[in-house]
Amino acid sequence: MVELPDSLPARMYLLAYDLKKHRLVVSGARLGYVLRAAALTELFLDGRLTEERRRPRPDTPGEDPYGLVAQIAASRPRSWQYWVRKDSKAMVRTVRDELAAAGYIRVRQRRMLGLFPSEEITVRDPRVVKTLWGGASSALRGLPVAHVNSYDAAAVALAAAGELKTVLPSSDRRRHKRRIQELTARSGPAAPAVRKVIKAQNAGVGAG
Repeated sequence: MVELPDSLPARMYLLAYDLKKHRLVVSGARLGYVLRAAALTELFLDGRLTEERRRPRPDTPGEDPYGLVAQIAASRPRSWQYWVRKDSKAMVRTVRDELAAAGYIRVRQRRMLGLFPSEEITVRDPRVVKTLWGGASSALRGLPVAHVNSYDAAAVALAAAGELKTVLPSSDRRRHKRRIQELTARSGPAAPAVRKVIKAQNAGVGAG
């Protein structure tokens, strides 16, 4: 039996990996947004965060593996989009190191053209990624939304928001638009926040 990572951010990192191309399909800020949103979603689903006036608020005490509840508790009320953006690059490193330490990935430091530092990420057991893909695919096409595993539902919602083509090619996002909306509604406010952050970022790039 394939052992999957416990955390939703770790699962989303692996779902962003293309087994054919042997690399992440998104990286940098966008991957960071998805991972931050995954952490917020996990906290929301577990009852450690709730929503008040369209902003996250700490609720039931419990584990805070990435320190987001502590950040939110120490801050004035801010939007979900703010918390998706905050420390997004650091989140990528944190989740990468978590997966490497657990043996899910291997990270090699390289230099492109002998000059520019880069990372080579290798998934040690492709079955892990395939199992996660299978869960997301089942959530998209299988059981009634109310009966879908909460992490599989969230994976689809976050993949759609973050435009992870490994999980949801553009054609699938169009074909299953209503189902994705239902899974997103079930998964909480963080996934829609990712979509807004990326849309704003793309608009800024276009304007520039």
